Amino acid sequence: MLKRIIFCILIAFGLIITGGCERDEKSITISLENKEKLEGKTKLTYSDSMRIAVGGMITPKEGFIYYKNLLDYIEKKTARHVDFVDRESYEDIYNLLKAGDVDVAFICSGPYVDGHKDFDLELIAAPQAYGEAVYYSYIIVAKDSPIRNFKELRGKTFAFTDPMSNSGTLVPKYILSKMNETPDSFFRNYIYAHSHDKAIQAVVQHIVDGAAVDSLIWEYLNRMNPGLTARTRVIMKSPPYGIPPVVVRRGLDPEIKKQIQNILLTAHQDEKGKKILSNMMIDKFVTIDDSAYDSIREMKAWVEAQNKRGTRK
Repeated sequence: MLKRIIFCILIAFGLIITGGCERDEKSITISLENKEKLEGKTKLTYSDSMRIAVGGMITPKEGFIYYKNLLDYIEKKTARHVDFVDRESYEDIYNLLKAGDVDVAFICSGPYVDGHKDFDLELIAAPQAYGEAVYYSYIIVAKDSPIRNFKELRGKTFAFTDPMSNSGTLVPKYILSKMNETPDSFFRNYIYAHSHDKAIQAVVQHIVDGAAVDSLIWEYLNRMNPGLTARTRVIMKSPPYGIPPVVVRRGLDPEIKKQIQNILLTAHQDEKGKKILSNMMIDKFVTIDDSAYDSIREMKAWVEAQNKRGTRK
């Protein structure tokens, strides 16, 4: 326990990572600049406004300007005021959707699977990037690390991202479960970085030995900040999973839902929309079937079953 406490203190001072070492500890929400907050807002009048959420964990902080540009684009196309709602944890966005406090959200595949099951969260579109509507979990280490594969991370330090993340948490826990291991039995220490770019930074700064991150964010940073990603090395690439989608809350006016969907699906066809998507490194938005996320459901079911049976501690 003392080692775990010391490890957390070092992390807190070495890198501004919200959260702690315990799996159930909630992240501290840090408001990003120039974003709308829900607190104190009155209920929406759907004839003239809507709330769209973007979680801080699905894009590096500097990428938020491009999401803001996309939401401005949607606002002009719909002639409805758009409140840009940001949160830095998957759980926060998930709870806002569940309560009906936001209408549309850009979320991770893991929370989509849970939300679809628990309260009929609905897909309206998904980004296509690099010619595919899929993404991967990258297991990364520092460029100068002697570690060459996942098994060599035994006894090392590791960064998950958000507890609800597919690529940053579920995938590595599934790998461990298949090995009859848990994070506690396999790693010396581990943290939740609460965003993929922070997990990458933790590896670069040698705060942790390895991390699991979203391939889309790693590739984005590889283009925008290649000096950063050059200090990491991908030692494992997962199978493909359904890409983080755009969803709407249960009960949203069908006309609004259809309007937003059409705007997203045709954005690549006009000059302004195409430029916004290009900056986001998105080819275009496409329709996607719920079955694209079945492999994530299968992993979740496996891990839950193993936890009930009691894997090695």
